[in-house]
Order: sequence, then C-alpha cells, then structure tokens
Amino acid sequence: MTGVLAVFGGRSEIGLAIARRLAPEASVVVLASRPDPDAAGPPSDLPGAVVVDFDADDVGNHRAVVGAIEERHGPIDTAVLAFGILGDQTRAERDEAEVARVLHTDLVAQASLLTVLADVMRGRGRGSIVAFSSVAGVRVRRANYVYGSAKAGLDGFASGLADALHGSGIDLVIARPGFVVGRMTRGMAPAVFSSTPDQVADAVVARLRGGGPVVVWIPWQLRVMFAVAPFVPRAIWRRMPR
Repeated sequence: MTGVLAVFGGRSEIGLAIARRLAPEASVVVLASRPDPDAAGPPSDLPGAVVVDFDADDVGNHRAVVGAIEERHGPIDTAVLAFGILGDQTRAERDEAEVARVLHTDLVAQASLLTVLADVMRGRGRGSIVAFSSVAGVRVRRANYVYGSAKAGLDGFASGLADALHGSGIDLVIARPGFVVGRMTRGMAPAVFSSTPDQVADAVVARLRGGGPVVVWIPWQLRVMFAVAPFVPRAIWRRMPR
C-alpha cells in the first residue's frame, strides 16, 4: 500500500493497531476523530500522523471532511472506518433515544461515510475501504439486539456496496470479528473465540496486503460456528448470551 491512510475513529484501539501496521507503507497517516482537549497530538508511536477533527454523527459534514483530507494530503488510498459504540442495551429497551443513538452511529453514519468514500474512490478507479461489521449482526441475539441490529444493517449495506463496486478497482473489506477484548467491552466476560485489537488488526492487514474474500471472519473459527446459527431453534437462541 502506498498513499494516504485515513482512519476514521482515529482513537479506537483497532484503528490505531491497523495504523501502526500500515504506517511504514503510507505516505501519510490521518487519524480522524472527535476533538479531544486532553490529546496533545498523535500517539507517540505514530509521530508523523496527522490528527483531523471528525464527528461521525455529523453525517452532513462527511463529504467535506473527506474533501479536506484529500485537498491537504492527496487521494485517500486506504480508509478504515473504526468508529462505533456499543450502547446500553438495558437502557435502550426503555429509551427510544438510546436506540436511535446506537443505530445512528453504528449504521447511518457508517453508511453515509461508506457512500462518500466509495463515490470519491470510484472516480479514480482505485482504493481500499475497511468496514467493521460483527458476528452480532449475523443472527441478532436478544441480549444485545439493538447493537446487533445496527451491525446487521451495516453488514447488509456493506455487502451490497461491495457487490456494486465489483470491477471498479475499489476493494471493500468487511471485517466480521467476534467479541473483542478492549476498552469498549471492559468489565464484560469474554465470549468464545474472543480476540484482541491486535489480532483483529493482524487479520485485516493480512487481507489488505494479500487479497481474498470480501468478508473476513475474526477469528476464522467463527465462520464455522455461525454457519449453524440460522438452524438453532428460537427458544434456545433467545437465551444466548452477548
């Protein structure tokens, strides 16, 4: 990979882990994230990175942010959409505003930015985009159905977009990890076949460098596990944990 690497959600653990691995191959690393008064600049292990203000929920500004990055640093070669929220499932079951918040960040904002990036890259016939789905969206579980439904929607949108981009020169990768042990899941019991941000980053970078299928299961064993998920009776499935 050469050119500009842009990580949207530039303070996320997975996004930074990917940036560290791809930085030696990039002309510039752009970390796009919400302004943080406590962050003086890029992480010490990414000293040359450029930090850009980016509010994922402000979908009306997505095209302007992408345009500003390209105007200052050149065409985005690889874009990683690493932002998202887990939300509060218990609160969401009683508060429609919490439902809307999760769906907006994890589905609407993702679909908006994916559309902008695909449109911009389509014009020059090259580029790579990484979208983060989740096994939570493969078959939504009662225990986290708000987050899971957002990921199900994103997974469907990204899958359709990948097909629409086939033959365009743009590589859209859909990462589909299971439970990731990190800041977002702190205090929660890890699920079977959990992974770390570094393991997720390793799998994504390997796919970007080596090519392969659109969907990357992380770890790969989850593909086998979720192949049987549609056949599990609902009475059993509704008792499945997060």
